[in-house]
Formats: sequence, structure tokens, C-alpha cells
Amino acid sequence: MRAARFHEYGDAESLVIEQAPDPHPGPGEIRVRVAAAGVNPIDWKLRAGALRLLIPLELPAIPGRDAAGVVDEIGDGVRGVSVGDRVFGLGGVTGATAELFVLSAWARIPGTWSEEQAAGAGLASVTAMGGLNALGPLAGRTLLVEGAAGGVGSAAVEIAVAQGATVIGTASERNHEFLTALGAVPTTYGPGLAQRLTALAPHGVDIVLDTAASGSLDDLVAIAGDPERVATVADHAGGQRLGTHVVNAQNDSALLSEAAELGGQGRYTPRIEQTYPLERIADAHAHAERGRTRGKIVISV
Repeated sequence: MRAARFHEYGDAESLVIEQAPDPHPGPGEIRVRVAAAGVNPIDWKLRAGALRLLIPLELPAIPGRDAAGVVDEIGDGVRGVSVGDRVFGLGGVTGATAELFVLSAWARIPGTWSEEQAAGAGLASVTAMGGLNALGPLAGRTLLVEGAAGGVGSAAVEIAVAQGATVIGTASERNHEFLTALGAVPTTYGPGLAQRLTALAPHGVDIVLDTAASGSLDDLVAIAGDPERVATVADHAGGQRLGTHVVNAQNDSALLSEAAELGGQGRYTPRIEQTYPLERIADAHAHAERGRTRGKIVISV
């Protein structure tokens, strides 16, 4: 199969398109012929070697954790899915930006989504839902989402609105119209946030989800008034220090199915900033590393 791989840790230019061995699903897994794969922060951090002590890789490695495509091989013990089904989902921490990818968690792609949107939904939706679930019921509560315009943040906004929350989202001013379209009340991040929130939420903010790792977690805990009312999916060290909920993404088919159901209802639409062909994966990684992404970056395979 054709795949993007890196043979040593380095910058985006270390990525090459070449032939790689075909993967095959083990028990409880399926393989898809990939239509599109998502680009997530962990992808370029792994490629750059920033996580080599925490998550050592066997090189050469294929970046990518989530993808969408058509099922073409099914492992032992798998029920409820057939060859030819259109699905999206998650596999290991690497392997997605290739013609074939093995999934350990998946859901059917709703008819309302393109394959590119489905590719952008996997990791973003389970991360967002994990953070939101840690905060308890959302209906009738006021939620602050820090970093609301990014891939996880934008997913969290729509999913929380669908569950009945009033959502305030932080983002740069250029993304405020985008947040309004998602259903959030926009505001800028950084100094003075507490004062701005006083005007936007006179009765206070009930719960906070940090998706940004912007160094603001101390301030977010102060705004919420209790670390138990704050969840972070981005600043694990800060969350452990402060006693907030610290959430890691899980390969969870139930969460993916819930996201797909919201998608089919038109209540969650993965937002794609840009799609790159596989041959331009280096450009896609460089784009992701610059940050300030509105929604997701996707690779078309």
C-alpha cells in the first residue's frame, strides 16, 4: 500500500510517500480502505520526537490516529459491520495516513457527512465527549470552552449545545463569527477573561472545558471556583497539579456512535479548515504545527 512515513524524528519535511506493508486486523478489529485521515496535534508531536520518551515508536512510522473509509477486511469476533460499510474511527497512535488502516473503534458515517468530515470527527469527538462527560449533566448549565475554535473545541461546542448547555467559547476575534455559527457566545481569551465573563454570564460559569493548553488553567479554576468543575483534555500536568478532571481520549465505539447520531440529526457537523492530498502531507503537518486552526485539517488519501 502507499503510505506517508517518517524514518527518523524530525520536521514535516521528513515525511515521504512510499510503499509500506499492508496491515491486517486482529480480533475485534476491522480494516478500512482509507478515503481520508485526520491530522491531530499528537501526529506532528510524535513525528517531531517530542513524545519519544512517553510513546516510543518503531520506525519507520505512519502518522495518524483516525480515518474514514470503506471496510474491506474484518477481524475475528467482530459483529454488526460488513465489508463495504462506510465507517470512521480510531486505531493505534499511528497508521492512518495510508491506503489501508486498522480500526479498533468505529461507527457508521452518517449520510449528512462527507468522508473528509468523518475523518475529522474521530479523535475530536471522543476527546470532546470525554471532557464533557467528566463534567456531568450539561442541560441548563453554562459551560465555558477554552480554545473553542479548534478541532476538539468546536466539536465540544456543538455537542454541548445539542445537550442543552449554554456555551461561551474563547477564541481570537477572527473566529468569533465561526463560534456564533456553532451556537456559542464568543469572547477573547487571555487577561481580563473573568471580567468579560461577568458581563456575558451574570450568574456565573458552572463548568469549564479546557481544550487549548494555553497556560490558562489556573485562571479557569478560579473562574469556576472549584477544580472539580473544570476538565482539561490538553494540560495534563496542570490538571493534575490543580486537581481538575484530566481526560485522555479513548478508542470508544459508543462515543463515536453518539457523535454519528448527532451528525445524522444535523446537530454536530465536523468543521474542516483545509483538506490536503496525501502527497502534500508535509504541508498539512506544517499547517497544524502553526496552530490557530479553525476546526480540523484532513488528508485525502
